[in-house]
Amino acid sequence: MKNVLILYYSRHGSTAALAGHVARGVERVESVEALLRTVPPVSTITEATAPAVPQDGPPLVTLEELAEADGLIIGSPTRFGNMAAPLKHLLDGTGELWLSGALSGKPAGVFTSTGTMHGGQESTLLTMMLPLLHHGMVLVGLPYTESALGTTCSGGTPYGASHVAGQPPSSRITEEERLLAQGLGARVAEIALLLAGK
Repeated sequence: MKNVLILYYSRHGSTAALAGHVARGVERVESVEALLRTVPPVSTITEATAPAVPQDGPPLVTLEELAEADGLIIGSPTRFGNMAAPLKHLLDGTGELWLSGALSGKPAGVFTSTGTMHGGQESTLLTMMLPLLHHGMVLVGLPYTESALGTTCSGGTPYGASHVAGQPPSSRITEEERLLAQGLGARVAEIALLLAGK
């Protein structure tokens, strides 16, 4: 059994909702399971104030889980056209995995949620890819053979799945966003199997 790690940060629940659909797409592929994980928030306060384990939702990711995953899909809300600090903080701490080449040659995809239609979805997805390229991962996007990519009036890009949460943020995922998130999960899972020689 192979596994695809879906690692995300979500503040208002929109990115978490999208992660759930990505996981469903992964699990559509036989012999692959989805592993949902999150990251802790960051703070300017230097003393530890947050509990080590989230009160609800998926557990926090470990570097061992990252190293052992057969594929990786990361998700973040958009912060001024870039990923949120908690996910960036986690990725900044993966130097040990980079040195060992633990992620090299594995498939990876990205997803995001924004407050507005033109709130930086594509730039966020592209900048989330940069650390994955440095790790030597094989990037997986969404081709236009995914028909929802041509009909969506909300989220969805060739660079990865996305959701337009609006103001105030809503985790209600549109049908096209759902299809594209599941399509991304299934593509990464299928490529993980291909790269593993199954």
